[in-house]
Amino acid sequence: MQLRHGRAAPTTAAPAITPISLSALAPWAAFVGILMLVLLYFVGAEQGATAVFQGETIHEWFHDGRHLLGFPCH
Repeated sequence: MQLRHGRAAPTTAAPAITPISLSALAPWAAFVGILMLVLLYFVGAEQGATAVFQGETIHEWFHDGRHLLGFPCH
């Protein structure tokens, strides 16, 4: 501690930054990748002959997103 005007001034140390290992990041990257592929399927392909779910419910839920991303659907 340094003395300043007769009093001790507190000193602060910078916190240590620990790097994230690749092995700790890999499961999260795989999860996000699979989630993005599922979302891409629902937005881009869930309609008509390629539909996994019957009816138009999924198609209508993603309808505006499909047009926003440039996927044709009509």
